[in-house]
Amino acid sequence: MNLKKLLLPLALLLPLAAHAQSISPEQIERFKSLPKAQQQALARQYGINLSDITGSGQSSQRPQQVEVVKSQGDGETSSEQLEKDLQEKEAEQKQAEKNKGLKPYGYDLFSGEPTTFAPVTEIPVPQNYTLGPGDTLQVQLWGKENRNLELPVGRDGTINFPDSGPLSVAGLSFEEAREQIRTRVQEQYIGVQASVSLGALRSMRVFVLGEARNPGSYSVSSLSTITNALYVSGGIKQTGSLRNVQLKRDGKVINELDLYNLLLKGDSSNDDRLQAGDVIFIPPVGQRVGIEGEIYRPALYELDGENTLAELIRMAGGLTPQAYPQRVTIERTNDDFLRIIAEADYTEAKGKNARVLPGDLVSIASISDITGQYVEIQGAATRPGKFAWMPGMRVSSVVDNLDADLLPIADKDYAAIVRTNPRTDQISVLNLRLREAVRNPGSQYDLVLHEKDRLLFFSDVGKVDIEEKEAEKGEESKAQTRTEKTKETENDPEAYTRRKLFAPVIERLKTQATPASPQQVINISGPVRYPGQYPLPASRSLADAVFVAGGLKDSASLLQAEVARYTTDEDGIGQTTILDVNLAKAMAGETSITLKSRDRILVKAIPEFSKTRTVTLEGEVRYPGEYTFRDGETLAEVLQRAGGLTANAFPRGAIFTREKLRQLEAQRLREAEQRLKGNLLGIQLEGDSFGGDNAQRVQQVQGLLEDVQDSRPVGRMVIDLPAVLENEQYQAIRLQDGDKLTVPMIPQAVTVLGEVQYPTSHLHTEGLSVEDYLERSGGPTPQADEDRVYVVKADGSVMLPQRSNWFGGGGSRLEPGDTIIMPIDVDRLNQLELWTNVSQIVYQMALGAAAVGNL
Repeated sequence: MNLKKLLLPLALLLPLAAHAQSISPEQIERFKSLPKAQQQALARQYGINLSDITGSGQSSQRPQQVEVVKSQGDGETSSEQLEKDLQEKEAEQKQAEKNKGLKPYGYDLFSGEPTTFAPVTEIPVPQNYTLGPGDTLQVQLWGKENRNLELPVGRDGTINFPDSGPLSVAGLSFEEAREQIRTRVQEQYIGVQASVSLGALRSMRVFVLGEARNPGSYSVSSLSTITNALYVSGGIKQTGSLRNVQLKRDGKVINELDLYNLLLKGDSSNDDRLQAGDVIFIPPVGQRVGIEGEIYRPALYELDGENTLAELIRMAGGLTPQAYPQRVTIERTNDDFLRIIAEADYTEAKGKNARVLPGDLVSIASISDITGQYVEIQGAATRPGKFAWMPGMRVSSVVDNLDADLLPIADKDYAAIVRTNPRTDQISVLNLRLREAVRNPGSQYDLVLHEKDRLLFFSDVGKVDIEEKEAEKGEESKAQTRTEKTKETENDPEAYTRRKLFAPVIERLKTQATPASPQQVINISGPVRYPGQYPLPASRSLADAVFVAGGLKDSASLLQAEVARYTTDEDGIGQTTILDVNLAKAMAGETSITLKSRDRILVKAIPEFSKTRTVTLEGEVRYPGEYTFRDGETLAEVLQRAGGLTANAFPRGAIFTREKLRQLEAQRLREAEQRLKGNLLGIQLEGDSFGGDNAQRVQQVQGLLEDVQDSRPVGRMVIDLPAVLENEQYQAIRLQDGDKLTVPMIPQAVTVLGEVQYPTSHLHTEGLSVEDYLERSGGPTPQADEDRVYVVKADGSVMLPQRSNWFGGGGSRLEPGDTIIMPIDVDRLNQLELWTNVSQIVYQMALGAAAVGNL
């Protein structure tokens, strides 16, 4: 975000455009570092939208300020005022951190600044209101004569009554003035009556001094009270007292206002009305105490003399229902200036009358959690939590309907009961065949629950996976499935897996282990549904251990399993013993093996189970398709199973691709691309050091880089297919999974690629040499390297013409399916070897891809 965007919303902070000044980005960051509540308070004070400062919303226009009442102070600019407010908020935040986050109570009453003083004029005028210059009396005459008069009180304290002269009213109460006006009307106007009311009220100057947020002189309405003036001045700083606000008149204190009476009791009886020249003085704050914990209003409270613990708790709103009153801790400073801890029992009179001292920090603790007479349900249950326990209750008392009481993703076959021994506090784990327990209430499967038992219900990962796959059918379906799953589980289904729910149980079992009582933990691996660490089954049978792990997969071998057991010999030296187990008999309960602590069970998988290896045959094969081959089977054997080649097959041009080679080619392409990018950058940085050839060099490298990026690895392996089929001495090609053979039709063309005028394919003509075909493609381009021309044969092998007699017109001849490559001339460019190799990589892959695509 640039500086302009940062400063734009800050223009909204200036309530007076005439005083607008630039506000530094440092002030913005300091504003953002304040707590949210303080940011909102400043935003309200300056009349702006908080999102305009934090950048979370769109800028809005500055609201119009209606300043009916305004300060007569020194006229600070908005920037200076903001700096002052920021410093004050930062100081308040630091002070709160020293007091464990507790803030002084009551100062939010004056947060913000009023935009109008209109509500003060809407209250009824009291009968004892004293009239003075600037007030206006409204007189309505009716009867023999009807008139409406507005009579302002002049500076001499009189009103000019029509046809009867001035009448002095200054210093009179409103009721006294009304009676005098009525009397004059009755005396001087026969048959006329008068109704008198107050119109516009005078304004007056008062002073707000001391620890006010904005001390100074203010013009306020004549009906204003102490709290009205405080509100206009911005309120009281946290260093000022709320309990001893002084009203001074003619140098004497005539009233002291305790704002706690207004805040805590709604009592405004001491909120006296102001007169011109009055001074509202806010002295420094008195002694404070803090209170936190299970009360409704944790805060710092100002003391008024000596206060008891009961009075402090009443100020804090009282105790919550979760409070533990029998042990209230009080942190205080002793005579040696050391922090100590005292306690009070709030349930007794002595505790309630305990004195709280300045600087005390009172903490109300919470009652402890449920301690007994419960069982707890955790995991993939519809209603997890704690439930009342009664002697004799069973699992079926808690779960009587698998569909209604468990989530759809729950494993309904297995659950676990974690039981705590009340004498030793050690835990043990009981395995529960959940479906059997619910179907057969009261049976041996329906275990009796003990007090404080925890029932763990696990998610079935298979069900989660199925739901995920179904959701992948479409984005709309996916979103809908996730929404429904959120409603059902209200948590991540992965949190209900055996591994996560058992993790704290396993840790506890390990922690409580001793030499006399080894840790009751086993490990099971192999083709089981949920391999991992589990509590040792109470039955100590291998079948139960497999059941806890979700059962066997279909790939498990029933012939043999292993149990690795840690033991000690006669000398106390640890050693590992391997026990071979017939898994089929163990699952049937026909073996006597008993599991012990820390046993590691290995379930072996059926060798080569569901391992299918395929090769794809395409093109001119009599029965093309995807064939499954045996271990060690060769390409010739699979081709024989496929009926061999058709009469139109061109075996010398067969393309044999292998997945591992394709991956290797992809890696070579990535490496070539990275090196070409580096070379391109180097050439661009060299600039004109190569003269006018630099731009051409850049263009050539960019073209080569694009060729590399557009190339797709094929993974072709050169084979001699006729020899594979006919020569028994030729090396047999052992197949690998993913191999692919493509046999093209008999070709009729020779292809010319690379730096020629017109790269294309030409009908094969017997007797034509490499040079003849190059001429038919328009000859080489200026960028061609004629000394490095090479030929890619139909089977993928490469021949170099300069090492044969092709150009001489005798000996070897080109054959259908061959490809002539005219490479780029890179002799005069740097990185010769790299670019030559990259060019060959690109052309070879292009040939392979083209050959496959032309079938």
